[in-house]
Amino acid sequence: MAVSISHLGYRKLSRVIFEWQAADRASLLALFVLIEVTSHWLWFLFVWCYRDRFGSYVDMDLLYPLWIGVTLMVLFFFWLVSRASPIRTDTGSLYKWQAIMVTLYSLYIAVVILVMGHSSLVAGVSLVGGAMLGMMLIRRRYVWKAFLGHIALIFLVTLVPYFGFTLPNLRQMTITSFPLDTYSYLTFSETTAIENAISASIFQNGTLSWDTFNQLRFSSAFFWRTTHIYMALPKAIFIIYMFRTLLLILDNSKAEIMQYANHDELTQLKSRRYGLTQMQQALLAMGDKQDFSVILLDLDWFKNINDNYGHDVGDQVLSEVAQTLMNALSEDAIVSRYGGEEFLIVLPDTAHECAMSIARQLRKDIAQQAIKSNNRADFYITASLGVYTLTCEERTRIQSEYKAVALEEEAQPLAETQQTHTNTQKYSAKKSSTHKIATPNADSETARAQNRVSHRRKRAATEVSKAQLPSDICQRLICIADKALYEAKDRGRNKVVSANDMLAAEKDKIAVLYATS
Repeated sequence: MAVSISHLGYRKLSRVIFEWQAADRASLLALFVLIEVTSHWLWFLFVWCYRDRFGSYVDMDLLYPLWIGVTLMVLFFFWLVSRASPIRTDTGSLYKWQAIMVTLYSLYIAVVILVMGHSSLVAGVSLVGGAMLGMMLIRRRYVWKAFLGHIALIFLVTLVPYFGFTLPNLRQMTITSFPLDTYSYLTFSETTAIENAISASIFQNGTLSWDTFNQLRFSSAFFWRTTHIYMALPKAIFIIYMFRTLLLILDNSKAEIMQYANHDELTQLKSRRYGLTQMQQALLAMGDKQDFSVILLDLDWFKNINDNYGHDVGDQVLSEVAQTLMNALSEDAIVSRYGGEEFLIVLPDTAHECAMSIARQLRKDIAQQAIKSNNRADFYITASLGVYTLTCEERTRIQSEYKAVALEEEAQPLAETQQTHTNTQKYSAKKSSTHKIATPNADSETARAQNRVSHRRKRAATEVSKAQLPSDICQRLICIADKALYEAKDRGRNKVVSANDMLAAEKDKIAVLYATS
């Protein structure tokens, strides 16, 4: 047999959904159907064993042929479960057996719903739950067609009795006070309601006591209600369990996907894209009096390490440096692998002197860390770092410039709209004076133009109020830190250079040149 009940565990069910072949999944669905049909067969056995007690509730003449049909279904699905291995590599045969299985099961469930008394509980669980379970395991096209066919069959069963056809039903009424020797589908609900009312008459004060429990146990209404629960409840619990497990699998898969998407697999640091996203969010969340520092770190002579020691050792170096950064920095720092041997460190609410102190300590920690390689002597590496701090004053200046640009960009379309409105008024006035007639459309056009101008002004004000920093602000800060990093390389590597000091020196130089000129 291709599958067993042990495959219902969480981890193995995950393999079923994502790793198993189509034949194994189809065999698993056949196993589920086999379990359900077997439970129905046991119900027939139970009624037959206690036929003296329940014979008045069940149409025994119809029970026996139905029992034979259920037995044949049990044998068929048992054979189908064991049939999966021979057709594992034959896709055409596999799809054929999937279609046959879905068709037979849909017809079987329709017959069960019909002969068991038209229970909405059994019908709902079988129609919806069975279809969703089938879509997990076999070809969805077949399940969808079977679902639509099942709905059509329900409508057919509902309409056929109105044309004089009598549908079979295992349920027999036990009402002796009324002349109801026979009943049809058309009077099924009414008859059931009368039977339930008579069964409820055994209660004292509308409650169930131990004295009346045995009487209730032998009533037709209680027997058929428990039958419907037996037919539907275990299946409903199983389907809910399956989908609960599926949701857990999807949650874990989503977490793994996010982990792979947001983190670098080698260093376990944040990826470049995710690091930039968090950097932008941190910039937007800054307070008015907070500075924002960026450190760009690059390992010195890293290509020589790959050439001399191999890429495996190079990967080891990157991993160990990443671990050093994570151990040295606080949880507020945003550390990401920016490039091959480049690391981006974002320090929200960090002044420049503090950022420089952190960068110097990182340089020392990396330089003092011995790299151990197999069959080779230990060696050391160094790193160059560029530091830039966006002060709160500089950020305020950038925001002001950005808002001014946004206002200017919005002002031009507004001016064009107003000019169009003015031209429309002139044209309407000229047309009115030429033809000497009233132009009511001109007034409505003027009103619409004024509304458009007002709307654009409101939208411009809203967009400007939301404007905080340019969308490329992160790249601007990194570009400035990168210039300081290249300066550190030019100074002989294993250095920390401040971009703020470089900018200040350039301004002083320009000021001196301007003064001397």
